[in-house]
Amino acid sequence: MSKILLTGATGFLGSYLLKSFIRNNHEIIILKRSISNINRIKSLDGNFVFYDIEKEDIDDIFRIEKPEIIIHTACSYGKNKESISNIVKTNLIFSLEVFEASITHEAKLFVNVDSLLPKRVSNYSFSKSQFSDWLKINTYDINIVNLKIEQIYGPDTDENKFFGWLFNNIMSNSSEKIDLTSGAQKRDFIYIDDVVDAFNCIIKNRNKIRGFKDLDLGTGNFVKVKDFVKAIALEVEEIYKIKVFNRLNFGAIPYRDGEIMKPILDNSIIRSLGWNPRYTYKEGIKETLKNLI
Repeated sequence: MSKILLTGATGFLGSYLLKSFIRNNHEIIILKRSISNINRIKSLDGNFVFYDIEKEDIDDIFRIEKPEIIIHTACSYGKNKESISNIVKTNLIFSLEVFEASITHEAKLFVNVDSLLPKRVSNYSFSKSQFSDWLKINTYDINIVNLKIEQIYGPDTDENKFFGWLFNNIMSNSSEKIDLTSGAQKRDFIYIDDVVDAFNCIIKNRNKIRGFKDLDLGTGNFVKVKDFVKAIALEVEEIYKIKVFNRLNFGAIPYRDGEIMKPILDNSIIRSLGWNPRYTYKEGIKETLKNLI
């Protein structure tokens, strides 16, 4: 059992991590905003405590709680028209405050959730890259994992992420077209349970981690976005008898500037710690739909 400080616990990834940490009998300290929507976790029962970051000093929280492990998932994607300064406050300033408190109060491991996106693709990726640069120059006695995760999906995915947006549109049973790019770009779609397994693997093997480690997290299997979308459509049509294929409007949207046709991903380090994905993308889609029934 470990004492873990978790940011972003009210989000998609963070809520799944919280549930897993509770099952594994960890003691959890949650940093959140007072206005955070806690619907994903309000019914959970376990050994955890909330702190609202607007009401409490971060350094005081660390001094009182003395967490051993920091899991930092909180971020701003900038998809709700947040200003650049607000994105920077979350992804850089707040992140640095948590990191500095981790050093001051002698936490043993800091796990940061980063992005595989090139830094100049968006304000989100640029600010995340800035924080990871600060982590790389760390010279203090704390071990760091900078975890770059590919396309996460699963039940209750955020609506402002591609899978959540797509899934909601497909399940709407509407007659309207779903406008998409041509879908030739490839992504490594990773099911949420495999992501949670990776975090638990890192925690279990934390004594093997020294200094700063950049870890890519993906299954290692890339699939065209078009094929992924079609796989969802096929399952939905079979299970719910909803007509989907005639609504998929591939090529209606141009690629964004700087679109990556296939990310560079090397999951050898996380595999060396004993992690292996349990789900193919098609199995993950089936699990997602099964959890809706």
